[in-house]
Amino acid sequence: MRGEVPSMKVYEDEYTIALMDIAGDVDGHLLVIPKKHVEGVLDCDELTLSRVMETVKRVSCHLVEVCGYEGVNCLNASGESAGQSVPHFHIHVIPRKHGDGLDAWPKFDGAKHPIEDTFARLNMQ
Repeated sequence: MRGEVPSMKVYEDEYTIALMDIAGDVDGHLLVIPKKHVEGVLDCDELTLSRVMETVKRVSCHLVEVCGYEGVNCLNASGESAGQSVPHFHIHVIPRKHGDGLDAWPKFDGAKHPIEDTFARLNMQ
């Protein structure tokens, strides 16, 4: 992040920035972005990821404790197949209130394989 594009910064520290998402889709929609360039969570080093998540928590708590929201959705897409459209790691923070009418959780068609088979393939132990 070189600061070349005008933005509405909500928070900034040495490692991260939180700014308003210009999509205009949800009031209070924020993006938390590392200043260090990483494409996504898959190539993000642990220290940068930790700093991003610290900022996600800081701005999320601010939204709830100061701004009157009741919760947040934190969303990320890493990789083109996951829907990532901007090749710089970022986390969307969507402030929520009961009855706000938002449906930020995707609808899935259902698993195609038995959970035991998928577990056997994914198990890291």
